[in-house]
Amino acid sequence: MSRNTLIDLLVACFALAALVVPHVTAQNCGCAAGLCCSRFGYCGTGHDYCGPGCQAGPCDPAAAPPATNAVVVGDIVTDAFFNGIINQAAASCAGKRFYSRQTFLNALGSFPRFGRVGSVDDSKREIAAFFAHVTHETGHFCYIEEINGQTDPQKIYCDPNVPQYPCKPGKRYFGRGPLQITWNYNYGPAGQSIGFDGLNSPETVANNPVIAFKAALWFWSSNNLQSKLSGQGFGATIRAINSIECNGMNPGAVQNRVTYYTNYCKQFGVAPGANLSC
Repeated sequence: MSRNTLIDLLVACFALAALVVPHVTAQNCGCAAGLCCSRFGYCGTGHDYCGPGCQAGPCDPAAAPPATNAVVVGDIVTDAFFNGIINQAAASCAGKRFYSRQTFLNALGSFPRFGRVGSVDDSKREIAAFFAHVTHETGHFCYIEEINGQTDPQKIYCDPNVPQYPCKPGKRYFGRGPLQITWNYNYGPAGQSIGFDGLNSPETVANNPVIAFKAALWFWSSNNLQSKLSGQGFGATIRAINSIECNGMNPGAVQNRVTYYTNYCKQFGVAPGANLSC
């Protein structure tokens, strides 16, 4: 193995580790009285714990989530918009018979803040960003599951270092659904939040289209991607979803995501903002 190859592998590993930590620690609430549970799940006091993203405890009043606006997401995600994506998938695609605008709207009922924070333009950008990633991850709603997820021996995606979300023998936690949710430390809390047995039955995400969209929206909201988008730009959402594409490691994939995002922003009549790439 060359020195450059080794360096590239180390960079990818560190990037992946950086992505993993927030998913793991964000579930470690249950702080003692008087302590705040930070956005990353640590207990303590002060701005870092009780400030923005504070999940429980005596959070700073200023850390409370902003009020929602009057946007109706379904008025933006029209039949024409949704069909404009899924109609680009081949007729043989499994996703053509699985995903639909109506199942997205059904799932959306459990996430009343999605697409409804900030200005109308902010809402349009969030919706555009979400569907840009979904389009890329699923190939225009073609794929329900990660390619070769059932057969590739490396695609079990079980992290034994997260004992609160133990993997069930024989189960695989590869990518499923609109955002291809992956790893036991995502399936576990997603299931707890939206009502399915993520560890024992991860395949539910590929069998129930409403759960599939809920899992994607759970990942989006639990990783504060609306906040990252509005504060840091679309590139920050790419890094949060798949950091190993960034820093020149997969510029083609990054450009695909950016292209979808800018195209959807154009359809919605809104500027995409700065910092598009990661």
